[in-house]
Amino acid sequence: MTTAQADTGRTVTTDIPARLDRLPWSRWHWTIVIGLGTVWILDGLEVTVVGNIAGRLSEPGSGLPITSGEVTGMAAALYVAGACLGALFWGRLTDKWGRKKLFMITLAVYLAATALTAISFDTWWFFLFRFLTGFGIGGEYAAINSAIDELIPKEYRGRTDLMINGSFWLGAVFGSLLSIVALDTDIFAANVGWRLTFALGAVLALVILLVRRHVPESPRWLLIHGRDDEAERIVSSIEDKIEEERGEPLPRAEGEITIHQRRSVSFLEIGRTVFSDYRKRSILGFSLFIGQAFLYNAITFGFGAILTTFFDVPSGNTGYYFAVIAIGNFFGPLVLGKLFDTVGRRIMISGTYILSGALLFGTAWLFDQGSLSATTMTACWCAVLFFASAGASSAYLTVSEVFPMETRAMSIAFFYAIGTAAGGISGPLLFAKLTETGVVGDTVLAFSIGATLMCLAGLVAALLAVKAERRSLEDIAKPLTAAGSGATDDASRGGPGPEGVRSTTA
Repeated sequence: MTTAQADTGRTVTTDIPARLDRLPWSRWHWTIVIGLGTVWILDGLEVTVVGNIAGRLSEPGSGLPITSGEVTGMAAALYVAGACLGALFWGRLTDKWGRKKLFMITLAVYLAATALTAISFDTWWFFLFRFLTGFGIGGEYAAINSAIDELIPKEYRGRTDLMINGSFWLGAVFGSLLSIVALDTDIFAANVGWRLTFALGAVLALVILLVRRHVPESPRWLLIHGRDDEAERIVSSIEDKIEEERGEPLPRAEGEITIHQRRSVSFLEIGRTVFSDYRKRSILGFSLFIGQAFLYNAITFGFGAILTTFFDVPSGNTGYYFAVIAIGNFFGPLVLGKLFDTVGRRIMISGTYILSGALLFGTAWLFDQGSLSATTMTACWCAVLFFASAGASSAYLTVSEVFPMETRAMSIAFFYAIGTAAGGISGPLLFAKLTETGVVGDTVLAFSIGATLMCLAGLVAALLAVKAERRSLEDIAKPLTAAGSGATDDASRGGPGPEGVRSTTA
């Protein structure tokens, strides 16, 4: 019987998780970052482009009978709704079919949908394929974050996860600059330039799809699903590459885990685990996602409209301003990421949320006083989002590491979907309605709502955040399939021997 066809009911004892966690950082880990993390660049490109082209799409000659409010409101909400539903749909399959299969499928869905957005000829077509683009991106969140956490060593998991999620803003920078060129009617016709931005997103997705073929399946997932021989081959291959790179043998891994292999976990068991066994962690996940989803989806979709409405910035120039705040967003996780692994999760998560909320309140007050210009408003947003971007990235890190292995992708999907539906759909709709009025007080209200939600989420994190820094995933949340107390490393037990896995039939 082949490994892939292995029956459930077997019990295996293995040190594979410990071997993955004790690995030093290497070129191989960079290939994972590049292969998986680049999808957030696409997401940043998508969101930013839509925000920046809203003004142009609403102008005569764009080729679409659509208003700016429909672009930043309805189309944005449909994109987020698609991402929420996609996360739930693909998240379940990610836990059932594996990380690799799903992060290939979901990227292909994104590629096709964004390419079809580029040929939009009517409003309903544009809305439909914005929804389907989000549907693909939502699945990426569950599959990618699961794979990242399960492949990256525990000493580097926090900063790596934040850096990868923060790469969204590289896409935002690119999207902002791209929109400047694409919306220049001296270069492209008004009904052509915006289409090229979506077409380029599809081309980039194709390149990423080719690179991603070389990323392996998660050995942790393989172990649970009866494919332990395949998991052993993957881990041994990684170890061989790193030993060759370093020119010395790796230290022996200490600690092992015994698991009862099974094909899948029922929705009832997932629900009981998340909402009963890990109730406080669930409250934490909801709080973090609702706060950051409202803030980010409202601002990223609506920032261009604020500039044009209140500061008379031409629609073709909003990309310059957005590129500046996008750079600040990217440097937030990059600069602060290491502190999540050293200072700790609780202090850093709560601190970044509360500080960004406080700075946003200050920005709202200055805006209400008429003290800001387009330039100083952008500077304020740079300060707010430098901290908020690290906090938002930590929301994905949190829900991907504090629940058991068998429920990881579904947990990410669920909290992303519920939190984003609450904050990410209502945010763009409310923000578009408030900013469209042209009344300063209405926009101040939108700012204040986002700031309040961020501060409240930070207070929840101060009370409930899990001290997950430098701990193995199996120690943070014991797998549902784990036997006895084997979920934690125990150096006195030693490793399971040169084969890496011992098995018996239950």
